[in-house]
Amino acid sequence: MVKQTIQIYARVKPSRRPPGIYSISNEEAAASSLEIIVPRDLADGFVNNKRESYKFRFQETFDQETKQEAIFESIAKPVAESVLTGYNGTIFAYGQTGSGKTFTITGGAERYSDRGIIPRTLSYIFEQLQKDSSKVYTAHISYLEIYNECGYDLLDPRHEASKLEDLPKVTIMEDPEQNIHLKNLSLQPAATEEEALNLLFLGDTNRMIAETPMNQASTRSHCIFTIHISSKEPGSATVRRSKLHLVDLAGSERVAKTGVAGQLLTEAKYINLSLHYLEQVIIALAEKNRSHVPYRNSMMTSVLRDSLGGNCMTTMIATLSIDKRNIDESISTCRFAQRVALIRNEAVLNEETDPQLVIVRLKKEIQALKDEIVLITGEQRTSDLTPDELQRLEEQLHNFLDDVDRDSVLEVGADMRKIHYCFGFFKRFFHEKKSSDSGGSSPERPATTSARPEEMKKLRDLLQQRDNEINILVSMIKKEKRRNQDAAYKIPSTPPRPHTGPKGEGNSVQRGLQDTATPSGGDTRPIALHRKTGA
Repeated sequence: MVKQTIQIYARVKPSRRPPGIYSISNEEAAASSLEIIVPRDLADGFVNNKRESYKFRFQETFDQETKQEAIFESIAKPVAESVLTGYNGTIFAYGQTGSGKTFTITGGAERYSDRGIIPRTLSYIFEQLQKDSSKVYTAHISYLEIYNECGYDLLDPRHEASKLEDLPKVTIMEDPEQNIHLKNLSLQPAATEEEALNLLFLGDTNRMIAETPMNQASTRSHCIFTIHISSKEPGSATVRRSKLHLVDLAGSERVAKTGVAGQLLTEAKYINLSLHYLEQVIIALAEKNRSHVPYRNSMMTSVLRDSLGGNCMTTMIATLSIDKRNIDESISTCRFAQRVALIRNEAVLNEETDPQLVIVRLKKEIQALKDEIVLITGEQRTSDLTPDELQRLEEQLHNFLDDVDRDSVLEVGADMRKIHYCFGFFKRFFHEKKSSDSGGSSPERPATTSARPEEMKKLRDLLQQRDNEINILVSMIKKEKRRNQDAAYKIPSTPPRPHTGPKGEGNSVQRGLQDTATPSGGDTRPIALHRKTGA
């Protein structure tokens, strides 16, 4: 189990206009600080008593010149490594519209070096899977879009030919253990990096994008790209299953500032409402004495339940556009990140037993129990052993005799036909060996079956024990037969008067009737005995 708080990072978006006044300090080894200075504006003719400086702490702060590769190495690569070992991981970007969230998560299409976290993570994961030949890996991809608080599968092939309203909606289902399952969300297999990237491009093509005053290509929905990985060592019954959520949240915006209307206004309302519910969940998790966390308020928080305060290693990227007109939104984003940093997750290694191997083991156990029941009840098989069965049984007996290991066991199952054949085989072998030792004609036997004197003694003791067991079985069968006869004829305690005739004739006739009469339904089956051999 790994206990750690959510890791938070900040990235400043490059700007063509003169940026707002800010400074980044990396004096500490494991943390950096971002200071935002609000310029005073005295044009309104009154004194401004607002704070001039805001300071925030992050694991690392990336300035405007930071490349995409450095973002991946610092943020995404450690999470991807933990996912390959069996832990769940989540990376999500948060910020206002136009601050660079989609560019950070997905990347740009103009240059190959502009690839974002998702394509670089796919490339790294499949590279590691090909290097590791000690395990068998399988990977699946899912791509969920949450638009106006409704879920849609971005990998559904009907996206291009149907309207969004006509597509089946992804719904949330919860099992008794409070695990979340998404209905109508497909899992697409991906054996190579190329197949995974094709699925990513297909989902991005189907995503809702619109032009707003803040961004020419603003994403109007939350998207969760998930990589499911399972690994198993050959011959092992343990399977490790992990998942990596790469989340691109839609950006918040102030409607009064952007002035959107119509469909864009409706989309902005749903986006801001879902982000508000996300902030409520963050605040509830940060409070120690809070018993209820409102995960069910929105679909996004329900899907990310494990990522926020659950079994997951989570990382957040706060994207900032520190222009003069966006300083208030940037400060709000940094404050949200500070609250997220207070949440502690407990990541557990996701190991489980392969259900297919469990089924095979249970089938073997059921067959062994059935054989034991047959042996106890003494159920007989009427058909004779086939020539193939006899040949295999002969080979098994010869291998058992040739084995010098004293702990070896001869297993022929609960078939009494095979058990009797083994007894007969050992008896013939004993007599043949005895006549060979006394100077008689030696039967044809493989050279490997010659037994030493101690083995001969062991075989004699075993044969004598089996003869004793057979005699006991015969005696018990006779007693059972007489008991059944007595129960059927209800023999009185006082013997009847003998029939008039020659002396002793009546008694002999009665004894003859008792000897020859067999009650219907009498059970004459032998009862198997289990005795531990003394040899």
